[in-house]
Amino acid sequence: MLPRIADSLSFLYLDIVRIHQDDTGVCAEVTSERRGTEKVYVPTAALGCVLLGPGTSITARALATFARHGTTVLITGAGGVRCYAAALPDSLTTTWLERQTRAWADDTRRLAVATAMYEKRFGEATVPPGTTLAQLRGFEGQHVKAHYRVLAQQYKIGRFRRAYDPASWDTQDPVNLALSAANTCLYGIVHAAILALGCSAALGFVHNGNQQAFVYDIADLYKADLTIPLAFSLHASTNPEAEARRSFRDGLRLFKLLPRIVGDIQELLGLGSAYDIPDPEEQLVDLWDPISGPVPGGMNHGTDT
Repeated sequence: MLPRIADSLSFLYLDIVRIHQDDTGVCAEVTSERRGTEKVYVPTAALGCVLLGPGTSITARALATFARHGTTVLITGAGGVRCYAAALPDSLTTTWLERQTRAWADDTRRLAVATAMYEKRFGEATVPPGTTLAQLRGFEGQHVKAHYRVLAQQYKIGRFRRAYDPASWDTQDPVNLALSAANTCLYGIVHAAILALGCSAALGFVHNGNQQAFVYDIADLYKADLTIPLAFSLHASTNPEAEARRSFRDGLRLFKLLPRIVGDIQELLGLGSAYDIPDPEEQLVDLWDPISGPVPGGMNHGTDT
């Protein structure tokens, strides 16, 4: 299990295991000829998110227990490489989703978040005041091309050009294949972190018009450190896609990224402003007021008008 991180979110990844509920609690059970049946109880109350990988089955009672404890359950590929589906509990806070939608719907704030994303990648104060989104895209393109050139010289592979064409997949060079495979790994774990926070994967600040637009935004923060160097290191591999995936899974790089991803999303959406950490035991739903902000629900406000 990974350490607890911001907002008390903690993650657990499980695969090749049967999860069910007995009289004591939710347990993960494995049966083998050599060791018989082994059972480990899952600390449901302490978990923010459970990722269920291949070979996992879960009973309805166990799933209901996770929901009662406010645990998000994600269906993923091996090692979290893909994120196929999610079950979000009713009690999951909407704090970060509201911050995301407000910033996304306001052009000025959206540009501010996009600028903060670029400065996270290329350093503070690297974007002059008043820079437009078109200019940001130009800066980003120059930086990435320069990064490609340095790595191409380091590995002595000549000129490199990024190409992603599913229609001619087999004709691509090893670096492009490895980079596409590694990026797919990264998208899966970023998607999991976004859903665990209750945010929308579709509302991106730089990318737009795709159900994973925000996933692409956040994943871009880490490519220069993770996927791009890894892809170039596999330039001579005969099976670059598989090696790229194994590199992430075997080293648990993706799971070590989770706390960092969650913290970066919160920082970008908060942009330095304070916020209240929601009480996980709180069952009431607030009412929206354009002047006062959230007001208590579950009570009669008839005397206030």
